Order: sequence, then C-alpha cells, then structure tokens
Amino acid sequence: MVSVPAFLLRRLYVKGSLASTQDGFSFRLRNTLGSGYAHSLRPLSVDGEEVPIGSCYFLEDGERVGFSDVTKDRTFALAMNADIEIACEGARLAAGTHKIGMGFDVPGMGTLSFDFTDEVP
Repeated sequence: MVSVPAFLLRRLYVKGSLASTQDGFSFRLRNTLGSGYAHSLRPLSVDGEEVPIGSCYFLEDGERVGFSDVTKDRTFALAMNADIEIACEGARLAAGTHKIGMGFDVPGMGTLSFDFTDEVP
C-alpha cells in the first residue's frame, strides 16, 4: 500500500488560517498535492486531546457536512488548488500556539494523518 509522509500532507494546511470562532475553531486546507478523496475522516485532535467527531464539519459548496457523515457514498473530496474550511464546535482555542492533528482514510492508501502547529492571535 502506498503511503504519503506527514511532512507532505502538512502542506495541505493553509498557514495562518487557524482561528477561534464564536463557538469553536476553524482552519483551511488547500490541496496542492493532487486530487483525491477520503471515505472516512478521523476525529481531530487539539494539543493531543481528541475532539468529538460529531462536533467537526467541513463546508462543501456552502453546505455543512459533518465528519461522521463522510462515507464511501459521500466522500470528503479535495479538489486540486481549492480551499476547504474545517471547523469544530465546542472546542474553543485560547490565544497562543496550538497543535492540530487530522487523519482520513483514503482508498488504496489506508489511513493518512498529519498535524500542524499554528498560532491563534
């Protein structure tokens, strides 16, 4: 099975996009690696603590899609050179540096995961 190293996947993260929101936090991904999709998303982690998967979602064509709604029939697609916003409710981030972890299951590649560190102003 082919594997993609975390240092390459880390390039998906749009540096400086990590932000606190009124009810949680959000960040953006931009795919510059190649088109792909996942048929399952893993829970995010913040500073080593897992965030409940039911509180995480992404925006696709203006529609809110929960991480737990991603299946083989409704995939998480990352179009080439397109941004996608990821958000979580109920997990507010204080100002300062945070480490976020993300993982997903990709057909033919298995589970891919990466983390990034960024600062919330």
